[in-house]
Amino acid sequence: MKFLSYSILALWLLAVLANNLLQFDANAIDLNVILQAPTTQHWFGADDLGRDIFARVLSGVEVSLWVALVVTVVTMAIGVFVGLLAGFYGGRLDAILMQITDVFLAFPGILLAIAFAAVLGPGLGNLILALCLTGWVSYARLTRGQTMSLRHRQHVQAAESLGAGVPRLLFRHILPLLASILVVEATYSLASVMIAEASLSFLGLGIQAPDASWGAMLRDAVRYMLIAPHYVLIVGGCLMSLILAINLGGDYLRDALDVRKPD
Repeated sequence: MKFLSYSILALWLLAVLANNLLQFDANAIDLNVILQAPTTQHWFGADDLGRDIFARVLSGVEVSLWVALVVTVVTMAIGVFVGLLAGFYGGRLDAILMQITDVFLAFPGILLAIAFAAVLGPGLGNLILALCLTGWVSYARLTRGQTMSLRHRQHVQAAESLGAGVPRLLFRHILPLLASILVVEATYSLASVMIAEASLSFLGLGIQAPDASWGAMLRDAVRYMLIAPHYVLIVGGCLMSLILAINLGGDYLRDALDVRKPD
């Protein structure tokens, strides 16, 4: 399974590279092949407008990965910063920051993302903003708990007694010890963001036509499930394979970085 997950990830990355090099036209319409089953000319078949599903899948995975990477980096930066401050200083600052975090945790993340996307309006930029506004809380809680534990380690207290400032203590003596945990959390966040992006696009609040998005493609595909089942099965299978590969990769990465694992 480890080899399979890494192989799937490598194939999707190669697919993104091939799409950039070969410049497939994902929006080319051919009314003669509407909802056509897979053929040698159209490997994944054609959609309800005669567009090549293979080209649109490649375009969609590039958008999905790009959104996932941007949102993960931004939410990690925000969450880690908030968690470091709350865990290091404690007291009233910790109480205020955690109360704000608890407000966001009181609602399911996808519902908050839907609400923000509905208020901000559809589009790629607003989609990323909506996901960033809701995705930082898990990093904040995780970083806070670990920082509170590391705050009283001997090497941190020794550096503080030698006159090290707060930025140096946080980013030189505490944050490096959180790197492995945060990397593992980021891998799971990638999969969660991709599912959220597909969900919002499925609802019409994400990527807008004519740009390709797996969520929007699934929304169109379910209408033709009985007469063109290949459409929903292929798009759904692609999404499932990538999410499964990322989650399995996160599991193996967690085991590899676990210092408690016996030799």
